[in-house]
Amino acid sequence: MFIDDEFDRIFKRMSRSFMDFDDVFENVKSGSGKAYGPFYYGYTMTVGPDGKPQVQEYGNVRPGLPPTAETREPFVDAIIDEKEGLLKLVAEMPGVEKKDIKVVVEGSIVSVDAEHGNKKYHARVPIKRKVDADSVKATYTNGILEVQFKLKGDDRPKGRTVEVN
Repeated sequence: MFIDDEFDRIFKRMSRSFMDFDDVFENVKSGSGKAYGPFYYGYTMTVGPDGKPQVQEYGNVRPGLPPTAETREPFVDAIIDEKEGLLKLVAEMPGVEKKDIKVVVEGSIVSVDAEHGNKKYHARVPIKRKVDADSVKATYTNGILEVQFKLKGDDRPKGRTVEVN
């Protein structure tokens, strides 16, 4: 029962967002909006560890807002591999070359930028797990960027037991 209500709420929100998109595209077609194109927008839906659905938006426009930037937000997925002790960020960025990509790790934020010709990508991805920032590795093959971190264990305070006399 709860899951049905949760999915109904999510799908109503998604439907409302896509209905608002008609206005965005009408503005672009009529010339009143800035046309950088291509425009894309979508949702990913997964089930979290607590069993509740998690919805994440992506794209270079948002419902109800006209497109304002030339950059595209790539689809980025965070994959946690507990067995290997890794966090992988996978970003889809077709049309750029390895030399065009800049990845910067600042605290708990990973910034990804790439530009090649008319293809411009930008994403800021928060890291929600503790990772070893010095272990970061990045690879790019066939339009897919993979940034990989080693997970850190829980930071437990180090202490010692004191014997009471």
